[in-house]
Amino acid sequence: MRKLSLLFWPLLLITLLSLSGCGYNRIQENEETVFSSWADVEATYQRRADLIPNLVETVKAYAAHEKETLQAVTEARAQVGQVKLDANQLGDAASIARFQQAQQGMSGALSRLLVVAERYPDLKANQNFRDLQHQLEGTENRINVARQRYNQAVRTFNSSIRTFPGNLTNKFLLKLERKEPFKAAAGAEQAPQVKF
Repeated sequence: MRKLSLLFWPLLLITLLSLSGCGYNRIQENEETVFSSWADVEATYQRRADLIPNLVETVKAYAAHEKETLQAVTEARAQVGQVKLDANQLGDAASIARFQQAQQGMSGALSRLLVVAERYPDLKANQNFRDLQHQLEGTENRINVARQRYNQAVRTFNSSIRTFPGNLTNKFLLKLERKEPFKAAAGAEQAPQVKF
């Protein structure tokens, strides 16, 4: 029994040293960073979704006959609510694409709503509308920052499971999937044309 105990501690020490040297802990830390970055992305999108009912009600008070636009925003918000993406699905490109498409639909509907608001000077002068518009702009900036941080975390994680020795550790021990980053929307590579 004593001989077994004498062998146990050196073997445990060697095992711990080899695991830390092969990237085992680093890969898992990187994956946790991806998950927390994703939670930030979801929180900022939720903040935007929470602003929409107040914005729609404010616009409705001044432009009730713009029913199509208001309905489109409401439907886009409902569509966004139906597309949930669990952290375990971050390796699925199709799920990320569906989530991104729903969020882009929401962005498009909000843009159309703000264009409609330009036609109503009383609405634009309304303090509540201006506050909501500022909050929405701030939220869009937060979404952009959260997406950039998420993409950075994904890049770090994907690099850690694809480079030596992490690739061996992942292949034989962890078996974690590559994570999908956010991609630019189709047509984003072309600058918009401005005509005067």
